Amino acid sequence: MKRKTTEEYIEIIFVLQNRNGYAKTGKISSEMGIKPPSVTEMLQKLQEEGYIRYEPYKGATLTESGKKLARELIKKHKIIADFLEIIGVERELAEADACQIEHHVTFKTLQRLGKFVEFINNAPHEPKWIEHFDYYLKTGKRKHCSLYNTTDSYQK
Repeated sequence: MKRKTTEEYIEIIFVLQNRNGYAKTGKISSEMGIKPPSVTEMLQKLQEEGYIRYEPYKGATLTESGKKLARELIKKHKIIADFLEIIGVERELAEADACQIEHHVTFKTLQRLGKFVEFINNAPHEPKWIEHFDYYLKTGKRKHCSLYNTTDSYQK
């Protein structure tokens, strides 16, 4: 079973289960744009893997293992979307791109992104480089940084 496919199903089931108490095959099918027989086949595989409990005509619910994976995926998605927003990507696009990236990023890279997002979110004031990067995005030019100004008083 492909990791990306498994993760996409787990995410959809998580959302539907939180909304309705369970995830029906037809709803998963319409959310993912996949035919119901293919969804049923995948649900059976996910049940064999221990991620869900599946009852035909009733739907699927996540097992503890499935819930754990869903929480990890949500955290991964949030880190990536937040990072993309920090670098100036609009929220809607950041969310869409995070959906694609989250299935391919390594754990080590995700950890580093998470630390970066945490560092930026806990900074006492918006870091100057973000302001400079925003300026660069808008103008294509670098903003002068007074840190390198040789006429500063600390050199007197």
